[in-house]
Amino acid sequence: MGIFKSGSPADLRRFMDKRLDIKLNGKRHIVGLLRGYDNFMNLVLENTVEVTSKGNKEIGTVIIRGNSVVMWECLDKVHIK
Repeated sequence: MGIFKSGSPADLRRFMDKRLDIKLNGKRHIVGLLRGYDNFMNLVLENTVEVTSKGNKEIGTVIIRGNSVVMWECLDKVHIK
């Protein structure tokens, strides 16, 4: 993955249709399949599961505001060209 210049949008194309493990503000944690994104890193995820200490809860399709993402990791193999 390259280094992003200040103000340049993230290029998430290589992560489309891959499972992402995402930590959100408020100590929230979700895992879902990336289906879309925009220049503000707002994300559209399908087959999303909320991970809690009480167990996992299926929450389906969600839209995540980019400014609520603290950290994310791709769980599937990504091919780098």
